[in-house]
Amino acid sequence: MSNSPWSHSRSSAVSDDIDFEIKGQELQFVEIELDPGESAVAEAGAMVWKDASIEMTTVFGDGSQSGAGGGFMGALLGAGKRLVTGESLFTTVFTHHGSGKARVSFAAPVPGAIVPLKLDEVGGRLICQKDAFLCAAKGVSIGVHFQQRIMTGLFGGEGFIMQKLEGDGWVFVQMGGTVIERELGPGEELHIDTGCVAAFTAGIDFDLVRAGSIKSMFFGGEGVFFARLRGPGKVWIQSLPFSRLAGRMLAAAGSYGGQNRGEGSLLGGLGDIFDGD
Repeated sequence: MSNSPWSHSRSSAVSDDIDFEIKGQELQFVEIELDPGESAVAEAGAMVWKDASIEMTTVFGDGSQSGAGGGFMGALLGAGKRLVTGESLFTTVFTHHGSGKARVSFAAPVPGAIVPLKLDEVGGRLICQKDAFLCAAKGVSIGVHFQQRIMTGLFGGEGFIMQKLEGDGWVFVQMGGTVIERELGPGEELHIDTGCVAAFTAGIDFDLVRAGSIKSMFFGGEGVFFARLRGPGKVWIQSLPFSRLAGRMLAAAGSYGGQNRGEGSLLGGLGDIFDGD
């Protein structure tokens, strides 16, 4: 595959070690190259295109138990974890059954970036927002991470439940807007808008701090709490959480229910009459 800022050549691992390339700018997709017998697992509906030799199979759970002796109970546990995080009970496994190389691509559903992460390079575990997972090498486990502190769960932006990705293979997580990666040293703290926390490694302590004075909390427009992340570990910050984008869209629609409001037009509502609205 061609050399790009996000491309990979293989090495040995327990999970399938896939080759890939990230393409696009604001609306990205990841193109994964598979050798015979290799597989990738993805969210249902994420596929853009695939070569004919790649077989698509819908599985119960996250696909990590398939062929690993996990049996029905293992698949049921994986499905239950996905249901708790608000995802579908099923994932789709793409396996190359032909010869030579074959490719399949997956797209993010929102404007932003697809970030590839090798789990064995970040301690084998990644905690991320509930809808962050896009696809991965087969063998990566998709689990549940519960916030231990009640206040953090209630006001932490992502609630009590986040996704936990475990294994040693490649995962591809989708983040909104521009993405910044920060590495925090032991005891180093970073204050982030709660919705902008996209992902962090297992060594990060996630808590909340009050956003200044009472006046700042209610009139500053930044919410009541900030997320406080304390190192050591890595943090990924997104500039445009999907919840913020959806909120702005709903606010713009207002009482018109999403209809055209004639913004930027001299006719305004009169123009809607001529348009048949």
